[in-house]
Amino acid sequence: MDVFESGDADSSQSVVLMKTIQMMQHPAYENPYEWSTNDFELGRPLGRGKFGRVYLARERESGYMVAMKVMFKSQLTKWNVEKQLLREIEIQSRLKHPHILRLLTWFHDDRRIYLALELAAQGELYKHLKAAPKGRFDEIRSARYIAQVADALNYCHAHNVIHRDLKPENILLTDDDNIKLADFGWSAHTNSNKRKTMCGTLDYLPPEMVDGKMYDDSVDQWCLGILCYEFLVGSPPFESPNTQNTYDKIRRLEITYPRYMSPGAVDLVSKLLRIPSSSRITLRHVMNHPWVLQMRNEGQLRQGGSNL
Repeated sequence: MDVFESGDADSSQSVVLMKTIQMMQHPAYENPYEWSTNDFELGRPLGRGKFGRVYLARERESGYMVAMKVMFKSQLTKWNVEKQLLREIEIQSRLKHPHILRLLTWFHDDRRIYLALELAAQGELYKHLKAAPKGRFDEIRSARYIAQVADALNYCHAHNVIHRDLKPENILLTDDDNIKLADFGWSAHTNSNKRKTMCGTLDYLPPEMVDGKMYDDSVDQWCLGILCYEFLVGSPPFESPNTQNTYDKIRRLEITYPRYMSPGAVDLVSKLLRIPSSSRITLRHVMNHPWVLQMRNEGQLRQGGSNL
């Protein structure tokens, strides 16, 4: 039987071994190599963005599947984001973590820039959130995702990177339902850990950005609190009809917790959405928060029961 058609464990290991051997035999393995469009076969489109499209692609030599982000230089120039893209490439190419989307390589031709990205087969987390019952995740699923995002952000901060644009649209899901933090377009690499640029998404802006103050990497903790709330409720806590109302709610910490949110979930969100920023709990504390640990245990029990 062809090992690519077999579903048992030994055959799966054989496929991995064959792929590994193919990759080690590639001219680019541990050698300088100039990648180009000749190295990839483009397949069906996976999505569309402001500056181009993302396609499913196969590396010809190894058969390795990637997500190929293709951007038009003319559009990047029109919107004056060339430096932002180069910063994104520089940052993401250096980050190697199980819950961060890998930038495998990049290249360009006369008209386009190509980013070969790790493939996250289930796509944007946002569409899964909207498709979930009542437009929100249950607490077990939410806690697992939040722990994985916190782990990814903790790694970023350890490498002096602030993400600054956390939201469901910038998180991808793998085929085995794990998180991949993506889109580092607004990220900053800073040794001083102090910034003043206002950036990100309105509903996720921390109060220090709203007030034009200096801020540090704790802005990502704030965004994580917003993300956790949106997972559990289906919408961000400060969402309003207009920008000024949103700003006012953020400054006043005007949050309404639905009655169906457990005390543990409320406790975690309330410890992330704090003013001043120095009072927000650390990302390690998020990963070890009692609610996160409780939901992990309940998830394992649920999984164990489903295997009986």
